[in-house]
Amino acid sequence: MSVSAYARTPSMWRGIPLQSYRATPNRNRGHPITTPHNRFINTKSAYEGHIPLNWFENAFLAAGSAVMSLVDPRRGDMVAALGETTAGPSLSRLRERMLESTEGRKVLKDRPRVNSTTIDMDKLANYPEGSFGQAYVTWLERCGVTPDTREPVHYIDDPELAYVMQRYRESHDFYHCICNLPVNVESELALKYFEFAKLGLPMTAIAALFGPLRLTEQKRSRLFSEYVPWALKCGGSAQSLITVYWEERWEQNVIDMKREFGIWDPPEARWSKPLSEAKAAAEKRRRDAATFSSIST
Repeated sequence: MSVSAYARTPSMWRGIPLQSYRATPNRNRGHPITTPHNRFINTKSAYEGHIPLNWFENAFLAAGSAVMSLVDPRRGDMVAALGETTAGPSLSRLRERMLESTEGRKVLKDRPRVNSTTIDMDKLANYPEGSFGQAYVTWLERCGVTPDTREPVHYIDDPELAYVMQRYRESHDFYHCICNLPVNVESELALKYFEFAKLGLPMTAIAALFGPLRLTEQKRSRLFSEYVPWALKCGGSAQSLITVYWEERWEQNVIDMKREFGIWDPPEARWSKPLSEAKAAAEKRRRDAATFSSIST
């Protein structure tokens, strides 16, 4: 049974019929008994896709998703569930940082989303060399990924905090891009250390603690000798990236952005595709978009 199915049928986890948890009359006092059902479960969804959990269900899902994420890090649904069920007060702190920033407040007001529907990749490919928009398209081409792989938030009750988590999740690839890191286990772990130093999300600490166990001894040695010192020092001193309105910075020069955020590049990473090949793919996208535009007009 899927995680969502378990979350929607909490009584199944305990093997007790749901109706047995309803409030029942107390003949001695003349008012309802406070039961596990009406004390801990709020079954009303606060936003689309929301799945309310009580404390036991949250703990159960946190433990299960932690195990599954370690067994198979490609399970995006489990990684997402782990992040949500262990977030605790960290999301409130991130929201406060956003509210303290003019740019962050605008993000909370507009609630932009990051996917191939909301972002015009062909337009970004036409931005000049060195711009963030062009760098992002090139990074996507080089890593062979799309912005459509992020799971929606389900298990955070407060709608605004749910958006903060969604924003972190959908901005993660921007962090990869601005830090010049590819998508592989070593680079992902390096970024998790960076995110923990800056954002303090418990899930990033869990990944940073147990993720290295999947590496070979040689890769683990390089992670701790080169990447982790960079991540902790750079992440600890950089601007909080959760406040950045990335979609309004496509035209900005990447080097200027790094200088503004206080970010410098990590040690040279291992990429699966050469930069020249990714730039060629981005250039082809630009030419194809220009050809289509001329035909349509």
